[in-house]
Amino acid sequence: MDDDQLEQDPQPPREPSDWREGELEQDPQPRGDPPVKHGFRSSVRDAFRGTNEDFTTGSLNRGVLLLALPMVLEMAGESLFVVVDAFFVGRLGADALAALGLTETFLMIVYSVAAGVAMSTTALVARRIGEKDEHGAATSAVQAIIVGLSIAAVLGITGAIAAPWLLAAMGGDAEVVRVGAPFARIQLGGMVVIILLFINNAIFRGAGDATMAMRSVWLANGINIILDPMLIFGIGPFPELGLMGAAVATTTGRGIGVCYQLWSLSRGKRIRIAREDLKIHKDVILNLLKVSRGGVGQMLVSQVSYIGSIRILASFGSIVLAGYVLAIRIVIFVILPAWGLANAAATLVGQNLGAGRPERSEKAVYVTGMWNMGFMTVITIVFVTFAPQIMSIFAPDPATLEVGTRALRIISYGYVFYAWGMVTIQAFNGAGDTATPTWINIGVFWFFQLPLAYVLGIVLGVGEDGVFWSFAIAYSLSAMVGLALFKRGRWKEKVV
Repeated sequence: MDDDQLEQDPQPPREPSDWREGELEQDPQPRGDPPVKHGFRSSVRDAFRGTNEDFTTGSLNRGVLLLALPMVLEMAGESLFVVVDAFFVGRLGADALAALGLTETFLMIVYSVAAGVAMSTTALVARRIGEKDEHGAATSAVQAIIVGLSIAAVLGITGAIAAPWLLAAMGGDAEVVRVGAPFARIQLGGMVVIILLFINNAIFRGAGDATMAMRSVWLANGINIILDPMLIFGIGPFPELGLMGAAVATTTGRGIGVCYQLWSLSRGKRIRIAREDLKIHKDVILNLLKVSRGGVGQMLVSQVSYIGSIRILASFGSIVLAGYVLAIRIVIFVILPAWGLANAAATLVGQNLGAGRPERSEKAVYVTGMWNMGFMTVITIVFVTFAPQIMSIFAPDPATLEVGTRALRIISYGYVFYAWGMVTIQAFNGAGDTATPTWINIGVFWFFQLPLAYVLGIVLGVGEDGVFWSFAIAYSLSAMVGLALFKRGRWKEKVV
């Protein structure tokens, strides 16, 4: 399929499996010049090297590939933080794992705030890039960083002070609180690096520089992977810090990743922050906060549901909680790459709306949705088939392994539908319509998933499996609602 066909054909784009070498893309050229063709392999190489591609013209197949590959690896790197921590912390016992899980529950709120601001940052930067307003894109980026620093200062100080109380409030017993308090203080107190890592990468994604976002996360991960065992177990010259060592390693790795991001923003090709851009623009900040309100809201709604589910699971004992904590880290390891793929839709929607091409924005969502559905289908098959083998890598004992295996299998049944839910939600966010996903999450997760988890798990006596099933069913429902609202097309009229 060539570029002209892709732009004019009213039918949905073909599935990625239909692509053939040499047929993937033609770069936009002036009239009369022969088009430059890019095959699948060359496009993969470009995705990892980075390009100055104009995503408002040319083939959407190539555009999605250039954005999606590094975004998937970026999100895989982000999820690798918790998987690596769980792998090493699992050797410290169930109490350490439980403390890790409870702390991560509160960090989910931090992730929600960071991701909410990141959504609006991507939307604003992508819209300015689509409008060819480079100074406006840089201005939006600076204001997003200022907002991130302000949020981190307030939440970080509060979290560090209240860490022991928060662990106890979530059902942690005295030993879990004792073991987990230093870990929680460092993780919550150092959340500035989490928030800035999210926001800076949102800037890169909005500008279409997904490769840079990928590199910064993998740099942070490489440092964390090296430091984690050193600081947890006291290898070589490093002190044996136990669970606290995991917090020090992760915070250090993310901090170095943020420094690399800031250095890159001062020298970027797609977006560059110059000295004259380092000013406060109240109107841009207010617009950013207005759009962020919906982004933060939709994430907090889903995380409150998650916290409520964790509270229900805690009533079944520490073994169930530990098994679920391990399973959900593996789930996150898979879900975040899928969200990374969905992020390609956000960038394409934002840039093409800025360029005045809403129909192209809609086509980009269908292309990305097919990719994501194929990816999540494969993951479902792998989880259902090999759940015990996967869980055995992390589970410290047979009881935890058995619970985690059931969680992994049951939750994965909702993945195929949820693949489309992720893409449509990111399409709304890329358009700056962060309110619609918020209302979807309120309806699906607050008024459906949480009550269903309680009824199945407690009232009907299904136990922890009932909570696991509530996630799978809610994922599927959110996808159906998201697709129905997306097809109405009101997101095309959003102004940011």
